[in-house]
Amino acid sequence: MRKHIRTTALAATALLAALSLTACGGDESGNDGKSGAAAPAASSTANPDTGKAAEDAKETGGGKTDAPAQNVSTASKGSTGGSGSGSGKSSSGATGGGSKSPVTCTGSNTKVTVTKVSRPINHLLLTATNTGSATCYAYHAPALRFDDAQAAFPVLRDSIPQAVVTLEPGQSAYASIGLSGEPDGQELHKGTHLAVYFTGKANQGSTGAPAELTLPAGTSWGDNGFVTYWQSEMADALTY
Repeated sequence: MRKHIRTTALAATALLAALSLTACGGDESGNDGKSGAAAPAASSTANPDTGKAAEDAKETGGGKTDAPAQNVSTASKGSTGGSGSGSGKSSSGATGGGSKSPVTCTGSNTKVTVTKVSRPINHLLLTATNTGSATCYAYHAPALRFDDAQAAFPVLRDSIPQAVVTLEPGQSAYASIGLSGEPDGQELHKGTHLAVYFTGKANQGSTGAPAELTLPAGTSWGDNGFVTYWQSEMADALTY
């Protein structure tokens, strides 16, 4: 009987020991589980900070990278714009200066010359070159006065151009002078001096200062001569 009870007691003791070991194993396993669970939590906590820092760094880096690019781009546009603007201003200035409001050509803003031509015979050629800084209009025909003549020289109406001759600075207008006309046999006058007057748009008298010229040697003119309207081409002036 005692032997049976002792054997039973030993068996119970062995069972309790086994249960204790199993419990301890479960606690350790649970701690490992907790430790495993904590790692992801720490990782999860670190990731937002790391992500935020990365974003901050990216934004800062991006800002530093983008800013010069924008400045260069802006500077480029500014240069282009500035250049365009400058050019515009310069052009505007030039246009404003070079494009002062057009004026009437006169003896003051043109250089007028008179030359003898071989063809047609008995003809002189007037050339008026714009020496001013603004465009000028050579309206109608020049009004001529030889020496002390009391009347203005006749104008050839058949020579009216299709449009008013417009002279940019440096450009020239032309008019031919027929020293004598028909009928032949009229009295000729020896001439030494010629006054060239310009007319305004309304063609009512002269405007501005005249050009005072010395005629080519041996020039003689008749009362039945003529002067053409101003032409933009020399050849057109010499067709009459």
